[in-house]
Amino acid sequence: MNFTRWSARLPGTQRRAAARDDHSSVPAARAESVQPRTEPTPPDDTAEPSEPGPSLDSLSAREILGRLPAPVALLHGPDHRVTYVNDAYTAAFGPRPCGVPAAEAMPELSELGLLPLMDQVLRSGTPRTVKSRKTLTGSSYTASCTPVAAGDPESADGAGVLVYVTDVTDHAEAAERLRASERRHRDTAVTLQRSLLPQELEQPDDLRIAATYQPGGTDAAVGGDWYDVITLGAGRTALVIGDVMGRGVRAAAVMGQLRTAVRAYARLDLPPHEVLQLLDVLAAEIDASQIATCAYAVHDPNEGHLVYASAGHLPILVCDEDGTVHRAEEPTGPPLGTGGWVHTSGTIALPPGSTAVLYTDGLVERRREDIDEGVASLERALSGAKGSPQVVCDRLIRSLGVTAEHDDDVAVLVVQHPARTGASAELFHNASLELLGGIEAAPRARAFATGVLASWRFPMELCDLGVLAASELVANSLQHGTPPMRLGLRRTDRRLIIEVTDGDDHLPRRRRAEPADEAGRGISIVATIASSWGSRRTPGGGKAVWCEFSLPG
Repeated sequence: MNFTRWSARLPGTQRRAAARDDHSSVPAARAESVQPRTEPTPPDDTAEPSEPGPSLDSLSAREILGRLPAPVALLHGPDHRVTYVNDAYTAAFGPRPCGVPAAEAMPELSELGLLPLMDQVLRSGTPRTVKSRKTLTGSSYTASCTPVAAGDPESADGAGVLVYVTDVTDHAEAAERLRASERRHRDTAVTLQRSLLPQELEQPDDLRIAATYQPGGTDAAVGGDWYDVITLGAGRTALVIGDVMGRGVRAAAVMGQLRTAVRAYARLDLPPHEVLQLLDVLAAEIDASQIATCAYAVHDPNEGHLVYASAGHLPILVCDEDGTVHRAEEPTGPPLGTGGWVHTSGTIALPPGSTAVLYTDGLVERRREDIDEGVASLERALSGAKGSPQVVCDRLIRSLGVTAEHDDDVAVLVVQHPARTGASAELFHNASLELLGGIEAAPRARAFATGVLASWRFPMELCDLGVLAASELVANSLQHGTPPMRLGLRRTDRRLIIEVTDGDDHLPRRRRAEPADEAGRGISIVATIASSWGSRRTPGGGKAVWCEFSLPG
C-alpha cells in the first residue's frame, strides 16, 4: 500500500496539495499566517541571515505524524494491518513491522481493548474514544480511533483507522489517589455513624423490634440518620427516628450528640412534645446551620397506642392485623434547631397484632417524584409485609428499590405489638384497684396485692416483696398525694410491675432519713428491694410512681 495514497485521504491533505499546485498569492499568504508574529527589530549587520522554517502546508502527512509527541499508528483493512507507526509510538511500545495484523504485532491494542473498537469504527465510519485504559505494564492511556478512507478506490485493502494514543498515567494515578482518599474519608464517616447507632436494640416485654441502617452508595457521603429504642420502666418504651440534614463526618457527629441527648431526656420520662422542645434548643446550640428532623413516640402497654410528637419528620405508619395502614398525620412541627415553635403530642392506635414503621426520607424520597408518592408506595409495601420485624424491614427495603448504590442513607425501625394467645397470653396479666383514701386504703391495697400475686403463682419470697412494695407506694401516695388514687399490678414474661397513681404532680425523691425521722423511708425501701423504680407526671395531671421486680428464670 502506498502511504502517499493513504495520506492523501487525510482531512485537509487534498486541499493542501491543491494549494501547492496553485501559484497564486493565496498559498503564500497562508504560509505567512502560520509564522509566529514578532516585533520588527533594527537591522543587525553582524547577524547571520536565518533560513525560514517549513510552513505547515509544505509538510506531508507522514512528516506531521512523525513530529507528533504522542504515539500514532495507521492500520488498514479488516484485519487492521500495520501501515505506519511514528517515532513516539516506537518509543512507547517498541518497533512494529508493517503489513502484519495488529492482533499479532500490536498486543498493546488488545490490552487497551481497541481491536473491537476499530471494527466498529470501520463499520460505522464514526470516530470512537476510550478513556484511561490500563496496559499490563501499569501505564494508562486514552486512545482515539478515527476512520481513514482508502486512497485507491480499487484497492483490495479497504479503509483504515488512525489510532492516536495519549499517556494519562499521571492523571489516572492522581485520580485513583483522590478516589482512595474519598473512600477512606467515607469509610471513616460510616464507621463513626455505625458506632453512634445502637449496637443492640433493647427488646421490651410487650414489643418486638428490628431496625436497619444502610448508608448511601459509594458516590454519596454518609448522612446523619439515626434510630433508638429506650425502655422507660413500668413497661413503657420510647421509639426514636431522626435525620440530620447534611453529609459527612459533621452530620454524623451532630447526630451522635442529638441521640445522646434524647436518651438523657427520655430518662426524665417527659411527654414526647416536651422532649422535642428540649431537643430543639439543644440543636440550635450545637450548630445553628445544622437542621434535623425527629419523631419521638412512647408506647404504654396499658393504653394500647403510641403517643408521639414530630419535628418535621415523615409520618409514622401503623399496619393493623388485617393489612389496613394508618398514617399519623398531625401534629407535626418544624425541624429541630429552628426555634420559636411549641410542639404538641398526638396519638395513634397500636393494637395487638399491629406493626408500626418509623423511617427516614431516604426510604421514600426519589428524584423527579413527589415524596407523598413514595410514602404511598411504602404504605402499599407495608400492607402486604408479614413475618418478624427483621423480615418486614428487609421486605420494605427491597420493595422501595433501595440497593447498595442508593444515593441517600436509609434508616428503618419496625415495631410489632404481637397478639398473644394460648400459653403465651398466660404470661401477661393486669390487675388494678381504685383507692378512695382513708385509713382503710392501705389494708385493702395489701390484701389486693396478696391475692393477685398468689393467683399469679409467684414464689413466696417474690410475693412478700411485691406486697411490701405495693404497701409502701400506697402509703406514700396517701400521705403526699391527692385522690383519685389507683394501684396497678402487671406481670409480663420477664418482670412484675407495681404502679400507684394519684392526682398530685409533685414527684417523690429518694432521701436519706435521719434515725429520729418517723417518715421518709418508703421510697428508699422500694429502691432497695426492687430491680428499679421511677416516677413520672401523667398527661391528665398527677403522677405515677412505679417499681419493677425481675422474675426468676
